[in-house]
Amino acid sequence: MRSQGDRAARGNRVGFHSRGVASFAMLRFAPWWWWWKARPSGLYLMERTAMIIFGPLLVIVSIGFFCWLLFNLAVFALPFFAGLTLGIWAFHTGAGVLGGIAVGIVAGGMTFGLGHLALAFVPWTWLRLLIILLYVAPAAVAGYCVTHGIAQMAMPSPTWQTIFAIVGAIAVSVTAFVRFTGMAAPGPAGQGLARG
Repeated sequence: MRSQGDRAARGNRVGFHSRGVASFAMLRFAPWWWWWKARPSGLYLMERTAMIIFGPLLVIVSIGFFCWLLFNLAVFALPFFAGLTLGIWAFHTGAGVLGGIAVGIVAGGMTFGLGHLALAFVPWTWLRLLIILLYVAPAAVAGYCVTHGIAQMAMPSPTWQTIFAIVGAIAVSVTAFVRFTGMAAPGPAGQGLARG
């Protein structure tokens, strides 16, 4: 037989246990309990923070890289256009992808090399200037188009788009002029446009 004290102790334990279950159930269904169980891990927070910090930097670096690439392609617009045109022609006549790429690279290199040889062996300054302008004019047009395309994404005003496109065309044409005059060797009487 159990004594009166045992029954009281047992009743206290049951009451305490039921209060503990009730407290546990209340905590379990409370909003902070769900947040505590579903909180993101520290690794997730570190990845998110890293993307917040490095994401804009990577975007700026990639935009800078593509602007540099477009600028260089605009400076060498005539060899690039010749290589691209002949490469596409070779691809469509059945040379395949690798054949088209090879023909395009050879055609662009030959266009650039012919200009370099012409600048090296032409004795007259006016003819050298004409050859340089033949290479600079497509570069100016390409610089205008590239800068205008970038300006359209950056600003809504057509007037400012045109102003920035003209500035870009001038910058690309001056750079192309300096690069191609740097290739010009001095003439027979020492009459070069510029020495590289």
